[in-house]
Formats: sequence, C-alpha cells, structure tokens
Amino acid sequence: MILKSVEGKETWKSAYKHFSESHELGSDGIGLFAVDQKFGIDDVRSAAAESITGGGDDKKLDIIYVDLSRSLLVVAQCFESPVKKSSAPANKASDLNTAVAWLLSADLESVPDGIRSRVQEVRDALDAGSIRDFHLWYVHNAPESKNAASEVSNAEKTASRLLSKRGTVQVLGAQVGAETLERWYLGSRRAIKVNDQFELRVSDAIEASTDRWSAVTTLVSGTWLYNLFAEHKEDLFSANVRDYLGSRRSDANINNGIKETAKSEPSDFAVYNNGVTALVLDYKLGPRSKTGRRLNITGISVVNGAQTTGSVGSLEAKPPVELLVPIRFVKSSDEQLIDQIVRFNNLQNKVQAADFRSGDEIQNRLRSEFAAMPGVTYEGGRRGGSSDAIKRSRTSLASYTVGQVLTAFHGDPVAAYDKKAEIWVDDTMYSRVFSERTTASHILFTYSLYDAITTRVIDLRSKSRNPNESLTDAEEDELDFLSLKGANYLLVEVVARSLESILGKTIPNRFGLRFKSDPGLAKAAGYWNIVIDTILPLKDQLRGAFNKGRVTREGKEDAFIAFEGLFRALLNFQPDAFVDFAKRVKVESL
Repeated sequence: MILKSVEGKETWKSAYKHFSESHELGSDGIGLFAVDQKFGIDDVRSAAAESITGGGDDKKLDIIYVDLSRSLLVVAQCFESPVKKSSAPANKASDLNTAVAWLLSADLESVPDGIRSRVQEVRDALDAGSIRDFHLWYVHNAPESKNAASEVSNAEKTASRLLSKRGTVQVLGAQVGAETLERWYLGSRRAIKVNDQFELRVSDAIEASTDRWSAVTTLVSGTWLYNLFAEHKEDLFSANVRDYLGSRRSDANINNGIKETAKSEPSDFAVYNNGVTALVLDYKLGPRSKTGRRLNITGISVVNGAQTTGSVGSLEAKPPVELLVPIRFVKSSDEQLIDQIVRFNNLQNKVQAADFRSGDEIQNRLRSEFAAMPGVTYEGGRRGGSSDAIKRSRTSLASYTVGQVLTAFHGDPVAAYDKKAEIWVDDTMYSRVFSERTTASHILFTYSLYDAITTRVIDLRSKSRNPNESLTDAEEDELDFLSLKGANYLLVEVVARSLESILGKTIPNRFGLRFKSDPGLAKAAGYWNIVIDTILPLKDQLRGAFNKGRVTREGKEDAFIAFEGLFRALLNFQPDAFVDFAKRVKVESL
C-alpha cells in the first residue's frame, strides 16, 4: 500500500497493454480499462462479456457498464489509434449523442437484438431509481482536445434532457484521453487518492504518537465533511474495503438512521456516532488559542466511518452548524502497519464484517488448496484495488464470480445474476455454496465451465467487430442468446443438471464433481468446449426462462424440461459424444 504519489516506470499505456493481453480483450478493452481505473472491477473477463457490446450494429454503445451496488452506469464510445495522433477524432465523440438516443429513447423493439437486453436493463434500473450517477465517456488513447470535449458536453446535455423525468440522475460527461488515463492509473496505485490540502479550525484536539505512527483526534464540522464528500465522492474511500453503501429508507438501515440523527438531533450527533478514522499523508496541529486550534491536513482517505461520511455528505442540504463529527487523523509510512489499520478499523464495525469472509476457516482452507494447484489462483474473499486488477490475469479466480458460479451450478442462476454481493453477505446464501463440502477442485470444475462460456461470448463479440470477418447465422444466434442477461449462469445450471446424462452415472452430490489431476484453468476450460458445442444449438428451448431479456425463475423449469427432452434424444443419436470428457471427470463421495 503506497501513501505517496510514486511516478513509477510503468505508464498507463504499458499497464493497459498488460491488462488487455492478460484478459484477451479487443480494441474496446480501453473503455473497460478506464472503468477499472476509475471504479475498480472485481472480475475483468466477466465485465468484458457483459459490458462490451458486439458487432457494427451496436448503435455507438461500445461499453454499457452497470454496477447497481454503487448505483452506477457508464456508457462509453471508444477509439484506439495504432499510431500516434495529435488528438482523437471529434466525430467519434459526437457518436455519444447517437448512443444516448438509442439507450434512453428509441423504441425497444427497434433496438438491435445484441444490445436490447442491456438497454432494457438500464431503463429498468433508471425507472426504479437504482442509478444515481450516469457517466458518459469518450475514451481514447490520444491527447485530449477541446473539440472532443465540446461534443461530449453536447451528449451530456442530451442525456440530461432525456432523463429529466426519470428522477434525480446525475449525468457526468467526460473525455477520457491519454492525460486522464495517466492520472487515473497513477491514482489507482495509491491508497490515498485525495491529495488536496485542507485547513480546519477545531475547538481542541488530542495528539498521540509512537515510532510507527502519529494521530490527532478531534471534532470536525459536519459542513466540512459534507463539502468533502460532495467534491470527492468515492475517492474518499480509496483505502477502505467498502465505499458508502447508500441509504434505503428502512429502520434496519444504519445509513438512514445516521441521516435522521444528523437532521433531527445535530447537537448530540457527536456522542451518538462512533465517528471517522482517516489516513492522511501529513497533518500539522497548531497551538491552542482563544478561537481554537488550526489543523492542516494533506491528503485523506476514510478507512472507518465510510457510512457516516456518506450519510452526512448526502444530506439534502448542508447540515446545521451544531453538527460535529468525531474524527481521528492517522499518518504513518509503515506499509504493513497501514494494512493493519485498515483491516482492524473495519473489523470492529459489524456492518462491514461480511467483507472479511476472507478470514474464515473455509476461505483459508480453499486458498491453501489452490496454492497447491498449478495454473490457477484464488482470492478467497479478498478484494484488491484497481492496481491489483491490472496485475490479475485470467487464471486468477475473482471471489464474487466464484460465489456466483457456485450458486448457479447448485441450482439458482437467478440469484447468481441478481445477488452478486448478497451471496457473500447473507449467511444462508453463503453457507449454501461455501461449506466443508466445497473444495478447490470443485471450484475449478465449475469456474472453468463459466470461463469457457465467457470465452465464447468474448470471441463472438470480437469477431462481430472485426471488419475482416463476419459471423455465421448460427454464430449470430449464439451471440444473441448469450447476450441475454444471466444466460451464462443459466447455461451453468443447465450443464450441471445434464451431467448425469453426460457422464452416464449417478451423481449423489454435485459438490463431489471435479476434474482428475487438477489441470489448471486454461486446460480445464478447454475440456468443456465439447459440452458447450453440443448444448448451445438447443438454446431456443431455454428462451422461456427469460423475461424482458433477463433470466427469471418463472418459466425456468418448463424451459429446462423442453431442453432436457431434446438433449436426451440427441444423446441417443450420439451415445459416444462425451466419452473423452467423462474420462476426465471424477465424482468423489462426500
């Protein structure tokens, strides 16, 4: 963890090259790289399969990235020149106007099949009030220009006008060229992204220090915290394991309670609230005087109290002057100590305990088992930052995706698609897929199936965008089906339910399924191709499991019964189709 800005030898360009090659992305990968640098992506390949659109008929919607957990939407038009240019073409930026119109106002039936379900998902999220920030980007690898910025601004105005009746959505247009990408890349490598200097006046403060750290504890104005959050938003939590979670109007929701207290009992807020702990690059505490003490802060990242900060910062109006917030500013140059500060400050807060499944016995055991496997690594509940995502390759299994894949494989593709975070937070959902029965070998077995499906999507989209190639009718059909929201997780369950027929044996418990000799991710994914090649032509039997372009529980069982009948008939004609695959699979008794 680095507290000071370090101008490393690796620029954003070399980082992007590694990022793109490691995850096997095409030209629009630069848009996904930008999203990762700004917001951080847990699983790059899954995001690529979902967010990078396919084909020349994408209506200029190169990237549609949705993160409902952060109420976030990113729509990007991408341009990557193979040669150095003085600026990116402004007409590509103007394409954002076309993209916005198709995304927000075009008749849904006229939207091309390849992007229709994603457009439907965005509109549903907007109608439900689930999107607060709509980022509209022109991402390119050239120097930024005023002409391009002007075109982005026009598209921003168009989006704002079209969204004027859809609630309080903030549209944020941006030209994300070489300068911005470099700044974001360097920022992603720091624990503290907000490097501004702040001068505060506090009534008094207590300072303490050792040879490893120094800290000052005081009360700060709620208005200062409100303004700080308004300006810097999620960058304030760059060293934290969780951003502000938002506030639903529920008695059980702690954030809504914080906001109500701030409004109704501001003078008592300081004794009701546990306060905030923040890492800083430096601080200087002035002497006592009749008007209090001057406190100068350089750089800040909230490591505990993200919910307090976000709740105060998102009040409808500035808090009253009586509102004071307890805060502790900590500075240290000891990286190991900083890691511990971040960890222990969060462990003490029950609301954040779910982020630390990484410390439970099951995840510890699974990481140990994976450590002995060649060609694959597993995070085991740990969530790194953007720089970690750059270093991470295809052979690294992202924790959230593992939870989703296990959930789909063991019978619930709808929850796998819709409840990505809840799988790790909810004790019942978590224990259903992570227990003593769960082994690293079984995770590799299931995840490699998902990876093979993801590769199919990425390859088809890449081919559809290549001017020198064209998809066959069958491939267009496949891409259309795989573009349906949750289709990948539905296929995982369909394969899981078909494995007794495929293997020709009874499976007492699916958790006992694994490949012999733990072949590594790339080889294991290759084993599944024969299964996917056989099942995908029967995809039309599964369309009944979808409604408005997304997988649902209604109709899923009927769809599977229709599929199963055809699949068994196919096996009768090709009884030896899966002989080689079956030889690679072991069913262990539990």
